[in-house]
Amino acid sequence: MPSHMKAAVFIEPGRIELADKPIPDVGPNDALIRITTTTICGTDVHILKGEYPVAKGLTVGHEPVGVIEKLGSAVTGYQEGQRVIAGAICPNFNSYAAQDGAPSQDGSYLIASGRCGCHGYKATAGWRFGNLIDGTQAEYVLVPDAQANLAPIPDGLSDEQVLMCPDIMSTGFAGAENANIKIGDTVAVFAQGPIGLCATAGARLRGATTIIAIDGNDHRLSIARKLGADVTLNFKNCDVVDEIRKLTGGRGVDSSIEALGLQSTFEQALRVLKPGGTLSSLGVYSTDLRIPLDAYAAGLGDHRINTALCPGGKERMRRLMAVLESTRLDLRPLVTHRYALDDIVAAYDLFANQRDNVLKVAIQPR
Repeated sequence: MPSHMKAAVFIEPGRIELADKPIPDVGPNDALIRITTTTICGTDVHILKGEYPVAKGLTVGHEPVGVIEKLGSAVTGYQEGQRVIAGAICPNFNSYAAQDGAPSQDGSYLIASGRCGCHGYKATAGWRFGNLIDGTQAEYVLVPDAQANLAPIPDGLSDEQVLMCPDIMSTGFAGAENANIKIGDTVAVFAQGPIGLCATAGARLRGATTIIAIDGNDHRLSIARKLGADVTLNFKNCDVVDEIRKLTGGRGVDSSIEALGLQSTFEQALRVLKPGGTLSSLGVYSTDLRIPLDAYAAGLGDHRINTALCPGGKERMRRLMAVLESTRLDLRPLVTHRYALDDIVAAYDLFANQRDNVLKVAIQPR
């Protein structure tokens, strides 16, 4: 095995470049994975633009599909050469948060903000790849706490079939799971990017019978129909809130899922809810949110607002791959472009500028 590898590293805002880095040593609880396919996430674009801070020289990326190259001495039940994935969130399951039923918050803690002196919550400690440790846009990645995080890929599933599992599928499904969807419900899903599309698919699997998908891109809306949307609304062509009120006979939707992270979509998702409805929030917000008094019924509307960070761990990954193996869902249409790792800069340029109807880009080191 070589001593060095190619990796996409954060240099400075506006620059992610390919570099040579040492292949990491394997500790007793780790596994070294040879990456066969990975992808670029919208969060990686925030890192590229300097909107989310990471250390200079960090390898970015958090969606690994690959083969076990080397196992730590304490890791059992796996074999070198086995095809595996690991979740973008890779907790060790020993923290208070994990044992309290919130493993994605593993290591989260209260912090004081340096800007305003107020307190906040660091909710990303379970997200380690490409955030706290070197990530997956490389020839190799070190998976920490491998016993808890490696999930074998079933025979017959390709890399591209399982590529959405580590993050996009897990996050989108979490949005549907947090929306309190019952059989026969009406659900509105705001934004049909990759996560919103998976939320649409998840709402269908949860039993919603009327799913309203909202976006400004007709191509994405057409994919939403293939994944389970019954009604598609282009917000450029109609007043979405008024249209949904008409569609529901004035009742409002049982649940709404916000998958973009803007004040405008959050507010619309709240305004279309029935009394007692649930807003499931998946967006990552860059500014303070405002809750309109009337839409919130002055706090008297029995509304629920749930948030989620991508669930991880091997059991979560197993369940997601079971859905794909059952053929109840095919997410391969989300992979619209393919690049070699050597061309990662060009892949970022395409994805960050959302050209050519890009949804997800498959990156292959070889």
